[in-house]
Amino acid sequence: MSRWSLTLYPQAREGGGSLMGARRNEPTGRRPDPAHSSAEGSRRARGRIRRYCAANGLNRLGTLTYAGEGCHDARALRGDVAAFFRGLRAGIGAGAVPYVWVPQLHPGGHGWHVHFGVGRYVPRTLIEHAWGHGYVHIKLLSDLPVGAGARAEARLTARYLAGYAGRELADERRPAGLHRYEVAQGFQPEQTLVYGGSAEDVIERASGYMRAAPSRVWLSSGEEGWRGPSACWAQWD
Repeated sequence: MSRWSLTLYPQAREGGGSLMGARRNEPTGRRPDPAHSSAEGSRRARGRIRRYCAANGLNRLGTLTYAGEGCHDARALRGDVAAFFRGLRAGIGAGAVPYVWVPQLHPGGHGWHVHFGVGRYVPRTLIEHAWGHGYVHIKLLSDLPVGAGARAEARLTARYLAGYAGRELADERRPAGLHRYEVAQGFQPEQTLVYGGSAEDVIERASGYMRAAPSRVWLSSGEEGWRGPSACWAQWD
């Protein structure tokens, strides 16, 4: 009998699963495909960013830009961003604040700038003071249907940030060994494992845990030319 497992993230209200023990359907001896590996890395990053944003309600999207000639040192950028979030926490008066940030090289050659997501109102003056290197922009992502709610706003934030992370991953100028995105530690969504005999079975069992039917379902069996293990995904509004 087939045995499936699904990792459910109740706080993010989504989960993904696969057929246990299944292997990728690739010919023996085939060389790794760098483009496919890059796409898989981008897909995993998008999923982690989406779950983190949804679980923590990160519905505000900001940008930090350098003045003058910009910053062209990726490691110096990380030091500046770490100092920025320390200053933000001190200004807010909170011990810890969940956030996601993604570095991006400016297409015009101005060096690095940063996109970030937070889940609470922060005065612009505080953001400017905490950054101190140039220009800032932040907005609440509310361009959604009436009644969509904070989780839908957070998923929209994640969509933007995941898009930036995907482009940053594909950029050949990205320094090796540095993460394509960063999050505040201590706010990762909790996981619950669900087991069953099929994709439909684990999704049904997860729906019982969530006490609702999923609003979106994806099955690899419906994807023509799917190369990975048999998989499924579901999301609850």
